Amino acid sequence: MKVFVPLVAVAAIFLLALILGGIPHLQFLIGVVIPYAAIIIFIAGFVARIMDWFKSPVPFCIPTTCGQQKTLPWIKNNELENPSKGSSVIMRMALEVLLFRSLFRNTFSEIRDGRLVHSSRKWLWLGAIVFHATFFTVLLRHMRLFVEPVPRCLHVVELLDSFMQIGTPILYMSGVILLLATVYLFARRIHIPQVKYISLPADYFPLFLIFAIALSGIFMRYFTKVDIVGVKQFIMGLVTLSPRIQPGIGTIFYAHLLLVCTLLAYFPFSKLMHAGGVFFSPTRNMANNSRIVRHINPWNYKVKVHTYEEYEDEFREKMRKAGLPLDKE
Repeated sequence: MKVFVPLVAVAAIFLLALILGGIPHLQFLIGVVIPYAAIIIFIAGFVARIMDWFKSPVPFCIPTTCGQQKTLPWIKNNELENPSKGSSVIMRMALEVLLFRSLFRNTFSEIRDGRLVHSSRKWLWLGAIVFHATFFTVLLRHMRLFVEPVPRCLHVVELLDSFMQIGTPILYMSGVILLLATVYLFARRIHIPQVKYISLPADYFPLFLIFAIALSGIFMRYFTKVDIVGVKQFIMGLVTLSPRIQPGIGTIFYAHLLLVCTLLAYFPFSKLMHAGGVFFSPTRNMANNSRIVRHINPWNYKVKVHTYEEYEDEFREKMRKAGLPLDKE
């Protein structure tokens, strides 16, 4: 059921878009109203989550480290593994965000012949970095639909993405590899017992959604011809806030569009928000300088204390009668 329910949900969204996209009077709803609503939800939700994390206090200095901390001058420290200043934190964050450095160092432990054996596992790192890189490339390629004239840098991206041209139209490798990477991440979740046990419908839903988006995009490009000029005019109308339904675009485009809008609206409320949350993780964005700078707990508030001197002034007579020693007579 953890797999079946999100699969049915994505299939229902796709079929609903095919039905609504074929009804002329409802094309404005699916092509204009829903995209604008999805963009508003995405921006508002993203900003709200970021602001919530930004305002969250960090009571302790808790960066994750695995190297020598900076202490005495004659002890060599590891600034990348145990950063003590902001520039080192930026370098480590860059390696984490761009190259998934901690995931690259992933290890697997199992018991073989009664012994605990550790081994390196790079397949998850490879699948994750290929998935994110191709997803980002696909986004860049689609930017040509939102700008006019198309910047030269986007032409360069398309040229590099299609260097293994096979037939006509040009085969973009990023779309195919994105599809395969999504299949790998899904297969890993159902193949590894430990990962399958902790996986939830919220883990499968975005995978099915991205798979459907990539598959419908490939289907539009290579199997059913879509009026790309009409699509460009339609998208530019949305961008310039002068939307107008273009005739003859095709229902498959509206299905693709509704899947994208679903992903946009779902993004801020899902685990996909790790894209922004990674920058607010105290285990990564803090310098381990607790021996240099005192970390103040922002949750600490001023407390009115009752000192012993004040206590003795208040109960001096009673303490004297009870025979208790006094600091001041």
